[in-house]
Amino acid sequence: MSDPAAPHSTPQIDETCFAAIDEDRLFSAPVSTHPARILILYGSLRPRSFSRLSAEEAGRILTRFGAEVRFFNPSGLPLVDDGVDASHPKVRELRDLVAWSEGMVWSSPERHGAMTGLMKTQIDWIPLSDGAVRPTQGKTLALMQVSGGSQSFNAVNQMRILGRWMRMLTIPNQSSIPKAFQEFDDEGRMRPSPFFDRIVDVMEELVKFTLLTRGRSDYLVDRYSERKESAEALMKRVNQSAAT
Repeated sequence: MSDPAAPHSTPQIDETCFAAIDEDRLFSAPVSTHPARILILYGSLRPRSFSRLSAEEAGRILTRFGAEVRFFNPSGLPLVDDGVDASHPKVRELRDLVAWSEGMVWSSPERHGAMTGLMKTQIDWIPLSDGAVRPTQGKTLALMQVSGGSQSFNAVNQMRILGRWMRMLTIPNQSSIPKAFQEFDDEGRMRPSPFFDRIVDVMEELVKFTLLTRGRSDYLVDRYSERKESAEALMKRVNQSAAT
């Protein structure tokens, strides 16, 4: 039974791994001067893909905000576990772009009430860990979807769950374009509308969050439980070495 005289006592905590908030690391991180590096993924290979067209509009807006933008073309990306591994050229290209990036945009159509298989395949090829590196941890993420019918949020909601699972800093704002075929002209450019304005809002927020967090993302995602696990693993390894 806990001691009522010590309401703030936490005997469960391993004091060797517990750390007070370091405000110097949090607020005095070195300021990077290079443009924010943003990778854009889209979830359809149709010649007139509205997820790609909206992603391209997002890329133009990001460039206006001073970001450096790169796209991954998923054509030729194999299915996961289909007899190929991470040495496949398209997989390597995707993973190299993820490593380069400081933030991402995921843009998917909603198909059968969900993101597309192509969108999920790209995400599935991005590992939670690559050796000692977590490729997506602490990076920012913005979400977009297009629909052929009425406005929906199924795809962005699913991708938001995936972003959390990938330990990304998913920004609050998001874009969902209903009846996307009505929103683009014959040249593939998006017409002025509140839906376009929302994309501007989302990209503005993404760049702000990226610039704000990129110099301190390692500290933001430094966790007590992982420090404890690492300490226990080190102790186990030292004890094994001593025994031999």
